[in-house]
Amino acid sequence: MNNLIHRHHRNPILKAEDVPYHATLTFNAGVTKYKGVYVMVFRNDYGDESTRKLHGTNLGLAYSDDGVHWEVQPKPCFQLSDEHIICVNDPRLTIINDLCYITFAVITRQGVRGGLAVTDNFKDFKILDITLPDNRNLVLFPEKINNKYIRLERPFSLYMNSSERFDIWLSESHDLRYWGDSRLVLKSESVPYCNNRIGAGAPPIKTKHGWLAIFHAVSRYAETIYNGWEGTWNKEYVAGIMLLDLENPSKVKALADRPLITPEASYELHGFRGNVVFPGGCVLEEDGEVKIYYGAADTVEALITTNLDDLIEFTLTNSLIK
Repeated sequence: MNNLIHRHHRNPILKAEDVPYHATLTFNAGVTKYKGVYVMVFRNDYGDESTRKLHGTNLGLAYSDDGVHWEVQPKPCFQLSDEHIICVNDPRLTIINDLCYITFAVITRQGVRGGLAVTDNFKDFKILDITLPDNRNLVLFPEKINNKYIRLERPFSLYMNSSERFDIWLSESHDLRYWGDSRLVLKSESVPYCNNRIGAGAPPIKTKHGWLAIFHAVSRYAETIYNGWEGTWNKEYVAGIMLLDLENPSKVKALADRPLITPEASYELHGFRGNVVFPGGCVLEEDGEVKIYYGAADTVEALITTNLDDLIEFTLTNSLIK
């Protein structure tokens, strides 16, 4: 058990039974604080739990006064569908200049694409960009850097990389629509607790030491089968942490040599896909407390609390980069 982090005693903080419409798995939420209110946009996979068959996915919306107790709105807030798009999932939320930007994965018949939209009411969403396949785990920085918008992303071309060694990249934009100047940030091979893939998690937090960024890291164990609906699930997802340079966020200044969060609680070990923690939301409070929101076992949403100074000390003290 990592003494740095504290699993909230009310975990899981969001479950399928909390949703007033068809819901089976509610997880991998983006969470932020917008105009004084906590906002959660969560992934909702719906189907028949008794037969372990899923029929579709949408994004649900919930509000909270304390970041712990959530009121789910009566219907999904966001959905895309056409002859090419199957669904959207895994949202993240970033506030810039009193607008909320939502990034998400777009599952299409041609591959997975990354999407970016903006809203000020969580009812009307303007699509700004949808990437080419294959790209996902888009995470937007909360302010411009050198007069450019910055995002982390995770391109993955299976035909070029059968080992699934997927990495975290960075791209820049002047207008949030056209992205380029892409460069590698962190290779999966550089993370000692990963043998498969990595991807950006919650939007980074700005500190005097750099941008504090949480990410997920995946390992595949051929001889291990974890609890899961599929019966063949053999991956473990953990959360790592790093510091990126304030002016050049493609440069990793510090990278913790051990995970920040590993699956330990029952709701992280057992579910649709066991042994999974997937961070997607992070809220820094005025007193320095950090709320980390994460999907657990691809089934429920959970909350960990910690302290910003402790996170920075953990990252610097255990950094692989000296």
